[in-house]
Amino acid sequence: MTGSLRLIFLSFLVSLLLSGCGLFSKSKGVGEVELTPAEEEKTKLLKKIDRKFENPEAHFELGQLYQADGLWVQAENEYNITLSFDPAHRRAQAALVKVLLDSGETAKGELSAEIFMNQVSGSASGSLRLAIAFQKEQLDDYALACYQQALRLAPNSAKINRQIGYYFLSRGDENRARDYLSRSFDLNPNQPEVAGELGRLGVAVRIPRKAEKGTKKLDEIVEESEE
Repeated sequence: MTGSLRLIFLSFLVSLLLSGCGLFSKSKGVGEVELTPAEEEKTKLLKKIDRKFENPEAHFELGQLYQADGLWVQAENEYNITLSFDPAHRRAQAALVKVLLDSGETAKGELSAEIFMNQVSGSASGSLRLAIAFQKEQLDDYALACYQQALRLAPNSAKINRQIGYYFLSRGDENRARDYLSRSFDLNPNQPEVAGELGRLGVAVRIPRKAEKGTKKLDEIVEESEE
């Protein structure tokens, strides 16, 4: 090969590399296309599912990725599979309701929410977990309904009162926020963030009575959601 032909050939190879035409890509083999982080995560999850199909968390996480992309049918399918293996997966329940509502299947979404809420109607911890899951999906009305359901079952939980107080605060309802946060602080004075919020709401905090027992498990559920 002559010097001029060799130069042309080398120039051609360089142009292919710089153009991103797909024949070569960074850290990839010949002919492979570089994946986006989301696509890479989907690939990993699909491999996990291929190794063990009955993996509810992998199906849930895959559903989250589909949901983020607006792929409602795929997301709904993954959440249903999640619940078939783990019927008490509260985040999957809330996410399924969100997908159904966002995809225009309002009646189906509302019915699903009602079914899930009825499932935990006798459990303060279950109601609290579902409330937190609904809140993460920005389904505030359902979250509040579950918080109130949990509170009816465990009225002396400082953390449930606090969560409801913060809910109303986010809605701009300072009066009801003040009531629930005050109740929370009365039950548990070791909450400097609640004391600070009450101060901003014009409430002079005082040393409350001793917090009542029997709410440790519920408090731990809220703490897990804050990690």
